[in-house]
Order: sequence, then structure tokens, then C-alpha cells
Amino acid sequence: MSSREKNPNGICKDIPNLISSFVDTFVDYSFSGIFLPHDPTPPQHETPQTRFEKPDRLVAIGDLHGDLEKSKEAFKLAGLIDSSDRWTGGSTMVVQVGDVLDRGGEELKILYLLERLKREAERSGGKVVTMNGNHEIMNVEGDFRYVTKKGLEEFQVWLDWYCLGNKMKSLCRGLDKVKDPYEGIPMSFPRAKAECFEGIRARIAALRPEGPVAKRFLSRNQTVAVVGDSVFVHGGLLAEHVEYGLERINEEVTGWIRGGGGGGRYAPVYCRGGNSVVWLRKFSDERPHRCDCSALEHALSTIPGVKRMIMGHTIQDGGINGVCEDKAIRIDVGMSKGCSDGLPEVLEIRKDFGVRIVTSNPLYKEKGDSKMGLGLLVPAAEHVPKQVEVKA
Repeated sequence: MSSREKNPNGICKDIPNLISSFVDTFVDYSFSGIFLPHDPTPPQHETPQTRFEKPDRLVAIGDLHGDLEKSKEAFKLAGLIDSSDRWTGGSTMVVQVGDVLDRGGEELKILYLLERLKREAERSGGKVVTMNGNHEIMNVEGDFRYVTKKGLEEFQVWLDWYCLGNKMKSLCRGLDKVKDPYEGIPMSFPRAKAECFEGIRARIAALRPEGPVAKRFLSRNQTVAVVGDSVFVHGGLLAEHVEYGLERINEEVTGWIRGGGGGGRYAPVYCRGGNSVVWLRKFSDERPHRCDCSALEHALSTIPGVKRMIMGHTIQDGGINGVCEDKAIRIDVGMSKGCSDGLPEVLEIRKDFGVRIVTSNPLYKEKGDSKMGLGLLVPAAEHVPKQVEVKA
């Protein structure tokens, strides 16, 4: 008797998983036009990392809000992607501080782009860290106040492809039955227009706790990240948040998004309300005297080795800037056309150079390495908030 006859499952046991992987790739490419490189770590087995060593080059990017074109411009401005949107950042580490969702119609396209860049960066010795902003938390909770019509349509198209993929998988023996993503979702919504019902249902299905988009993309986000001597957060951190535990915050938010821990529909309390980590604005007012530098210094003093907090959330009309002796750096420039259509800017921190702003704003004067198009940026007018100074 041949070995195949003795063990008929030996040669075929992996076929269902291969088919499932093929279907997922088919769905991804059909929707986004992107082939994602192999990911060795499935999201359900990934533990959120909170602390990272300081890289030679660190780039921070603010809120993107559904604007794919501006998102690519920001990455290109920092020399991180080429004209084909492929990773060229080498060993650079990137932190995107959240708010990919809402206000624009290409939210999922941005999530796919960021996912591909994460995998390409890893292969080159770099890293892309994505974070949860208040709009990610709101959408997982089912709060769609800032969703656009195009945003609803994009999710409806994606879920149509996703359901088609599930039907294809159901034809293969050996694969677990996939849960209906629409299970338990009502057919209509009293305060919404009838033409929006299907888009709302699709968005709920995709983004609710354990939903396929929430679980696949958002559950892998950090809510707080410490990189060398900088701490990143979407809104801001208070001493009470640090005392609660940064690692604990990341683990619990990830668990909630994955549908575990009995969290239900609503996020943990430190992600809700004006003093929460994704909503705080104590350090974000463009008028420096309105920023609570005392609370900022207290929070920073409780995180060993950290000397600055970098945040998004509140649009800075004058561009990226620092307050409280540059211990708070605000990087949301409202670049999305759904916000103020601001010109892209990014923050760069180098071990051998310090902190500087890279901008496409023609009102700023560029000095330095003109070949790379980067340099120390000097404000063009007195009304522009004080810029982050280069530190030796």
C-alpha cells in the first residue's frame, strides 16, 4: 500500500487553508488593488507592543481622515514611499497617531495601504506603527456622526466582496463555517435616510467589536506607544493614565476590539470622555497659555526616560508646533480634504540631528539639505506658532 493510501489526509490536509488564503487575497485585491505580502503573525495571536527602542530615524504622521491622496503625499514627503507607493524608508520607524477613519471616502483604502507598508517595512528593517484615535473608537462603538456618504459606500462595496469570499469558502470542505457578518444588525435606522441603511449596516458589520475590519486592522493598533524618549498618543496622557498602566491600556483596548473581555459595545472608560487618552485637548490649544504644562510635566515625569509627548487630534492651523518648552508636540495639520485641506507636514526625529518638521508648505523657508528637500523650517510670519527647534 502506498504512503498516500495509508495517509490520505497527509497530502491534502493543508488544501482548505490554502484555498482560504487564496480567497482572502482575491477579495483584498479585487477591492483595493493591493497584494499584501505574507503576514507571519495572525492578529488574534499578536500581543500589542507598547515600548520601542529609539530608532536612528523616527517619523510621526498626524490624522489622515479618509484622504488617500494626502496620506500618500505625507509618506512621500518623508521619503518613505516611491511613486508606486512602495516602501523606500529602509530602517525608518513611522508612527501614525490615529484618526484614519471618518470625514473622507477612502478609509479602507488607507487601512490597506498602511497594512502593506507595515509588512514591507518589516522586510527592510523598518517599522510602521498605527494608533487608535477617537474616530477609530467611535466607529467600533457604532458612532457614525462624522461618516461621509462615500465612506458608507466604500464599506458597502468592501462587505459585498467579503461576503462573496465567504460564499466561496463555504464550498470547500474542511473550513469552519464563517459567521454571518450581518447577524443581529437591524434592517433600518430611525434617524437615518433610507438610502443610507445598507451602508450603515455594512459599516456596523465591519467595525463593531470582532467585526472583520475591526479585528483585522484596528485591533493591531496601539493606543499608547513609547518610542525612545517620546510617548505617542492621539489626544493626550494624564498621570492617572500612566498609573493605570500603558501596557494594560493597549491590551484592554485590543481585547475589546477583538470582541473579548466582556467589554460589549463601548470602549474602556479611559477612551471615553474629555479627559480620555483619545479625546484630551489639555495640551493641544494653539494658544500656548491655554495649555496645561503642569499636568503635562506631571504625566511625563511618571514615564521613565520620556521627555516629550507627541499627539494628533486637534488641528493646528499654523502647522506642526510645540508648546511647554516643546514637551508637547502637536502634529495634526488637518491635511484631509474632509478637514481643513491643510498641506502635509510630518515630524522627524533623528538620533544624530534632533527634532525637525518636514513640510510642503511654501510659506515656510527651507534651509539645509536641498538635495533631499528637507531641512530646518523657519516660520514665515509671526502669527505662526513657535516651531519645534532642532535639538543637538
